[in-house]
Amino acid sequence: MKKGNMLYEGKAKKVFETDSPELLIVSYKDDATAFNGLKKGTIAGKGVINNKMSNALMRILQNNGIPTHYVEELNDRDTLVRKVRIVPLEVIVRNVAAGSFAKNYGVTEGVVFPEPTIELTYKNDALGDPLLNEYHALALNLATREELDAIKNYAFRINEILKTFWISRGVTLVDFKLEFGKLPDGSIVLADEISPDTCRLWDSATGKKLDKDRFRRDLGGVEDAYREIMDRLKQKTEAEE
Repeated sequence: MKKGNMLYEGKAKKVFETDSPELLIVSYKDDATAFNGLKKGTIAGKGVINNKMSNALMRILQNNGIPTHYVEELNDRDTLVRKVRIVPLEVIVRNVAAGSFAKNYGVTEGVVFPEPTIELTYKNDALGDPLLNEYHALALNLATREELDAIKNYAFRINEILKTFWISRGVTLVDFKLEFGKLPDGSIVLADEISPDTCRLWDSATGKKLDKDRFRRDLGGVEDAYREIMDRLKQKTEAEE
């Protein structure tokens, strides 16, 4: 599958046309941003790691009944995906207090929730991706009630699958961001990516951060953390051998 014209360039990825109107190629960059683009930098090798990690996790989710846009990994940075219309909501699933949740609600970072929680934000950079609830989403015509229910159900199922996967690698899935899209028939599928850019992943024993927070918070060792979490992903557990 050959790349055609570039349709879009975002903070972390480029999107290209293909020979098929139903398929696109996503190409992952090493560019890094934080705080809605206010902080910018480069993480060497990030594009390759994010591409391969996202694809591996998408395949796991597909094998567990979660529909996704993933079709095929083409090379280290490029992946073939189904064309979708993105639902303009960012869905944040939280298992542990961290980041903006800890700051906004005065909760000590690291507090484990009795059950997972979901936040919705309006996917709109100009407005700073504001928090909203389901009634806001309906009022703004961002999604239907049925679509919101499907998105929430998928998000909680994805969380359980990924939590189980990561704990087998000695990693705690603290929180993560998901985006969903609609196929031409209207069905909802998981889109975008699942990577250290979009997840908080902590070493279960030490609490070491193995994700983009090392870039956001100037903790150092960013490239090493990305490589380590990729190595953890590739580990085989006894059950898988």
